[in-house]
Amino acid sequence: MKTPYSKLALIGALTLGAFISRTPVEARPMNPVTIRLGTLAPTGSSFHTALVEMGQKWRDASGGAVKLTIYPDGVQGGEADMVRSLRANVLTAGMFTVVGLSEIDSSVGGLSFLPLTFRSWDEYDYVLERLAPRLEKALLDKGFVVLFWGDAGWVHFFSKTPAVHPDDFKQLKIFTWAGDAFQVDLMKSLGYHPVPRETADILPGLKTDLINAIPLPPNQALLGQCYTIANHMLDLKWTILSGATIIKKDVWDKIPADIQKQLSSAAMAAGEKIRAGARKEDDQSIAAMQKKGLIVHPVTPQVEAEWRQLTKILYPQIRGKEVPADIFDEVQRLAAEYRAKGSRK
Repeated sequence: MKTPYSKLALIGALTLGAFISRTPVEARPMNPVTIRLGTLAPTGSSFHTALVEMGQKWRDASGGAVKLTIYPDGVQGGEADMVRSLRANVLTAGMFTVVGLSEIDSSVGGLSFLPLTFRSWDEYDYVLERLAPRLEKALLDKGFVVLFWGDAGWVHFFSKTPAVHPDDFKQLKIFTWAGDAFQVDLMKSLGYHPVPRETADILPGLKTDLINAIPLPPNQALLGQCYTIANHMLDLKWTILSGATIIKKDVWDKIPADIQKQLSSAAMAAGEKIRAGARKEDDQSIAAMQKKGLIVHPVTPQVEAEWRQLTKILYPQIRGKEVPADIFDEVQRLAAEYRAKGSRK
């Protein structure tokens, strides 16, 4: 009896398949990709350490094909400079605060440029979780992929002389980030004296009295030794210094999808480590600085009311100008939603 052709074909296919399965196939190596990442994070800080660990995981996951070169300490300039370097392809990635991210898309400013909006980390996380997809889409449309979100802690006011009330700061020269013309104009219109400078200029500026007040998270004041000169801190959680680590989409797209997943996982782990570390360091940094002479000025309900009154003047100026109106409104809505859920518990 003759064997049908279809059966012969099946036997042949199975035999060929068995032969192929026994024949080792070498995976085609991906082309090398070097990622140049700029950041203001100091060498050896928890931020920098997390990036270094991420870079090693990237190298391992890609079999050495993906190499992350980190430029810490602001050696590539301030954040506005680094954003320009990204656009010029000098850098291909960056870990930025909201100051730098807003140079790319102003919607990210909704996470930090609304003072006294957030009252706890849980509230901020609630808002970020729901707003992140929208912000990531805005950055992607500008050609950047968000690897992870991060934050550097609550911003407090440090000064060389005691300052508690909003009007006290009108007598001082306050550091503002270079390139933020809107902030400078807004502060001047309210009677304050902003001095735009890069982060690297803070300590020299304090020493020469070019500036005598700075808004910074405590861990940054400790790392930069700013508190040794500006040794007064107002215990007011003015805002959260948000941030994210981003990479150029055209560079990210050079990496195969299966490797991208592993790199994304390592990046998310780095982000979680940075957030947890920064939040823990807030209180630890204040305690450490107090032991070395930092004077912390408490905020009474009356003083807090004065600062909240100031936000009523600031918000109409910020909405639709520094932060898009729809993002401003959504942040306020989500924060109120979180508080309403909390009150029902």
